[in-house]
Amino acid sequence: MKRISIVQGEQAVVSEPNVVVSTVLGSCVAVCLQDPVARVGGMNHFLLGEPSPDRPVPAANMVRYGVHAMELLINEMMKHGASRERLRAHLYGGATMIAGLGPIGRENAAFARRFVETEGIPVGHVDLGGDHARRVEFLPYDGRARSRQVANAPPVAPPRPAPRPPLGDVELF
Repeated sequence: MKRISIVQGEQAVVSEPNVVVSTVLGSCVAVCLQDPVARVGGMNHFLLGEPSPDRPVPAANMVRYGVHAMELLINEMMKHGASRERLRAHLYGGATMIAGLGPIGRENAAFARRFVETEGIPVGHVDLGGDHARRVEFLPYDGRARSRQVANAPPVAPPRPAPRPPLGDVELF
């Protein structure tokens, strides 16, 4: 079986059998889409759901965002013969990997759910949230996907506070 690995900001679209697309996720999200009639499928891997409205993002960095990554994935699948009306989705990732870093994973997962719901894309398997990394494997031609907890993933720990300077005399320059 041929294996295609993707990382943050990437996607892969496949319309041939015996190919698996894989990625490893923490707080990021991967959406797997498939058209069961055209037998074409794809997976993306995005870092954040949407850019902040008050902060402009250079075009080259838009692939990091789900709002852009989803449209790229759907458009590429349509180039391979998929129909938007027949798409089916699987959603993965969105973990809280490091306590204290905020709700990034949860927000990514909420974005993915909101996107497929807004687009009317039925959802099959969902493995979102939690506190562990996942390896996701997707067979685009068949539309089957699975996720497994990554063995020996680093433990979730709060960030260490910065050391405080010792109390005492202050020297001014």
